[in-house]
Amino acid sequence: MPRIAGTDVPDKKKILYALQYIHGIGEKFAADILNEAQIDPATRSANLTEQEVASLNAIIDSGYLVEGALRRQVSQNVQRLKDIRCYRGDRHRRGLPAHGQRTRCNARTRKGRKKTVAGKKGVKG
Repeated sequence: MPRIAGTDVPDKKKILYALQYIHGIGEKFAADILNEAQIDPATRSANLTEQEVASLNAIIDSGYLVEGALRRQVSQNVQRLKDIRCYRGDRHRRGLPAHGQRTRCNARTRKGRKKTVAGKKGVKG
């Protein structure tokens, strides 16, 4: 397994798709990196030479925010929102959607499993 940008990428996949296993690199950035390094996107990652791996590492290190640095920056951004007590920060703090999605139904990904409220149905008023 070649190690690119501190991440092991799969051997048997084409390098265009193998690069996308690195956090922060999607399809467009992977294509841009390969274009800059002049590597054929159809090449399997196991068939890369040491020189090609070194050039990929150099390009990614110089121009892209990936892996730990990207995760750290995102968490600092969220922490800043929490610290200044803005609306989005409060939504992050409560574990609710931060971008205007509805929560009356759906939003289960953010809210977690349903919590049944006892005695709600039998109350007569």
